[in-house]
Amino acid sequence: MSTDYDSSDERYELFIGGKPTPSESGEQIPVTDPSTSKPFETVAAGSSADIDRALKSAREAFSDWRGIKPVDRGRVLQRMANRMHAEKKELAELLTRENGKPISQSKTGIEVGARYFEYYAGTADKVQGETIPLGSEYLDYTLREPLGVTGHIVPWNFPVSLFARTVAPALATGNAVVVKPAEQTPLTAVELGRLLHDAGVPAGAVNVVPGYGIEAGAALSEHEGVDGVAFTGSVPTGREVAAAAARTLTPVHIEAGGKNPIVVYPDADLERAIDQTMISIFTRNAGQVCSAGDGLLLHEDIHDEFCERLVSRVGKLTVGAGLEDPDVGALVSETQYEKVTGYIDVGIEEVGEPLCGGTASDRSSSDGYFVKPTIFDGVERDMRIAQEEIFGPILSVLTFGDEQEALEIANETDYGLVAGIFTRNLNRAHRFARDVVAGQVFINEWFAGGVETSFGGYRQSGFGREKGMEALRTFTTTKNVCANIDSMSSVDRR
Repeated sequence: MSTDYDSSDERYELFIGGKPTPSESGEQIPVTDPSTSKPFETVAAGSSADIDRALKSAREAFSDWRGIKPVDRGRVLQRMANRMHAEKKELAELLTRENGKPISQSKTGIEVGARYFEYYAGTADKVQGETIPLGSEYLDYTLREPLGVTGHIVPWNFPVSLFARTVAPALATGNAVVVKPAEQTPLTAVELGRLLHDAGVPAGAVNVVPGYGIEAGAALSEHEGVDGVAFTGSVPTGREVAAAAARTLTPVHIEAGGKNPIVVYPDADLERAIDQTMISIFTRNAGQVCSAGDGLLLHEDIHDEFCERLVSRVGKLTVGAGLEDPDVGALVSETQYEKVTGYIDVGIEEVGEPLCGGTASDRSSSDGYFVKPTIFDGVERDMRIAQEEIFGPILSVLTFGDEQEALEIANETDYGLVAGIFTRNLNRAHRFARDVVAGQVFINEWFAGGVETSFGGYRQSGFGREKGMEALRTFTTTKNVCANIDSMSSVDRR
């Protein structure tokens, strides 16, 4: 890590104007290791006054950053990617300590974050307008311009890659940014702010203000000095952010979670479908993923065999502290632990004992927030565990008889983020993709795609799109220029 942060007194301050900065209040937020439930570090607690300072800093830096040639902005972002790779080990360990995920997944998270900066480095000089034919007497063209100062409210489940997912395209298009990371996982965000400054982003063009959502997050989303807001988080908070932004007519992007069906047909490669189901809900961040496959829809002809094989595989998963690199790490916080174990109680009440799991981990050597992967079978369509986002390692199994029934079950939640299907019948797969209400559809592989593919949902999953070239539209606005070139006098016409 940079020697700029050798002093424990300043390492985890706010990052404003290109340097560590104490909060106005002097208050600190304890950062807890989920594998032990014990605080291991503190970070300055930002307030509305600190958001004011950060937005002022960003506003002052905006013209400098926007004025840099796009190709040179791209080179800065590429240097950021290189720095993330160079510090991957340290960043990954910090990420695991504040988030709880297995260290191998944290390393992947750093690589994905670096890939976002690399990808958008290549787009910085490709944000183009167009000419519009209005007749020979007119010249009409459009310009894609940055919004100005953008606010980014980043969640705790993927604090590095989701920081990069919105900050990288915002910077590529010439915006200055203020980031409010989740209070559970603020440390990696402060480090990313420092790395961006070291990579060459002008002082003030990137600011990181850790703080509680009720104060710092609310202040950012409703501030008149912010020109666009990108939010990822829960539906209730997303509604509050959207309402606050609406009061100032600020453009806002909301990604607010999902309840995502996995549909498996008898002709599927069942071993592959089992592998992908486990990744989708258990071994990727302990199911704390907005696009987790938490509703398994099995054709009635394969239900028994699939469940038996799946339960056998899940029973071999290891649960433990992230630095030990288990299959399943800890949940991020006590609040999340209580929520997830509460849904286990709901599941037992609705359908009875689960096929596996159903209790907190018996890992006696730790007081961490561990929950065993849990599978409930015989779930009905109207049950809470089939309809509500749980955000933990709990899988609901439902059964269907034909395509129409599978589609009806998949479409009857309040969400519309992701859906997946496993079948060798490509006509069936593409009919499903056409008719399912979801912003992204996976065929024969969960989490297919990457940085290049657009992402976002319908209904309660939010609105707007991230990733790929779509994100460049999120952080720019269109200006139209129209000139009557025949209106000039004969003297002036050359």
